[in-house]
Amino acid sequence: MAETGPPFRSVRLLLLGGATVLLVLGMALMAMAIGRAAIPAERARVNVLARSDNACAQCHRDNSPGITEQYGHSTMAVAAVTCQDCHEVPEAYPGSVEHEGTYVLQSPSTARCETCHQVQVAQFNASRHGLPAYVAMTGVGMLTADQLTQYESIPEGGFSPDKSRNALYELEGPAITRFACEPCHNVGSPHPDGSTGQCQKCHLRHEFSLEQARKPETCNACHIGPDHPQWEIYQESPHGIAYATGGATWNWEAEPGTLDVTDMPAATCATCHISGFGAAPTSHDVGDRLTWYLFAPISERRPDWEVNLSQMQAVCAQCHNAAFVNELYTAADAATEAVNAWVVESNQIMAPLQDNQLLTAAPFDEPIDFAYFNLWHHWGRTAKFGAWMQGPDYVQWHGAYEILHDLAELRALAAEKLGE
Repeated sequence: MAETGPPFRSVRLLLLGGATVLLVLGMALMAMAIGRAAIPAERARVNVLARSDNACAQCHRDNSPGITEQYGHSTMAVAAVTCQDCHEVPEAYPGSVEHEGTYVLQSPSTARCETCHQVQVAQFNASRHGLPAYVAMTGVGMLTADQLTQYESIPEGGFSPDKSRNALYELEGPAITRFACEPCHNVGSPHPDGSTGQCQKCHLRHEFSLEQARKPETCNACHIGPDHPQWEIYQESPHGIAYATGGATWNWEAEPGTLDVTDMPAATCATCHISGFGAAPTSHDVGDRLTWYLFAPISERRPDWEVNLSQMQAVCAQCHNAAFVNELYTAADAATEAVNAWVVESNQIMAPLQDNQLLTAAPFDEPIDFAYFNLWHHWGRTAKFGAWMQGPDYVQWHGAYEILHDLAELRALAAEKLGE
């Protein structure tokens, strides 16, 4: 009769345990493999240009395959919008070049986008992303009479802080500004055909993905750094934390105008400022829901701020109760006014130097120029953005603290110049 004592029972238990572990590991690996396989299958889309006889697609499939691959997966390609519809223009069209027996725009202008997207272009043209963004870099000298009229009709078109940034643009020169200012501020640049803006700054070519345009990393391309650190503020905010920890499960490809909390359980840049969400309609005017000109040295209310407030609060109300939203607005209004008061104080420190001609005529050629500029352009704006977007580190250490530091420096520099 076989031995069934403790040693054999131990061996049998070890074998059984090892088999169980292997079975569990095998099932886990199968689940992981199925999961990995399911993701591409779920996201797979048909390349509608794969067998296209379109002349552009056939040629560029060899010469620039990445572009044709991207466009083949786009909703525009699915809608039978051809390369020629966006690029091909008459021979005399401003900015066109001869190409393969026809004339094309190498980068289609906003006028071409407007053929199908009239409302979106009109909203964009009335926004901060339009001519005000470009003029903040270059000034108005490059604008035609019609473009100047358009610029002056936009509320943001009347702010003098643009002039100080124009001076930096000139000082740094094209070798630097080509890679520094222009990649962002050209979002509002004019085209030879008179239209304004570069839609592709937000809607990257050639896929024109809803997911890409909606994700906050796209806004991060420009809204980053000491003068407008919205990306950094967003990352430390409750909304940004929700996105970082759960955004992979959100419905980024939902049809425009249908978004609700089941698609986006927390706010992104687009949710608050652009997307149709709750009772707020979609808008390509990024100032439509804002109550203050936060970018200005001394912030003022926007002309239709009450209407803007109701639209933004309609978005907030999808997740927050009215008491929470109203308390946040009251507190952020007070923070904005507090920063305004500090900037007014900096103006008062500088006034006797200006009155007594104790400052050089050239911009940014002595330390006091930089301290005065940084106070409002970096730290003042950062503190205000931080308050409204709930980024405490940017209200405090990258905001209020730096303002107080620059005020102390301004007082010392001004006293020295006044001989006190």
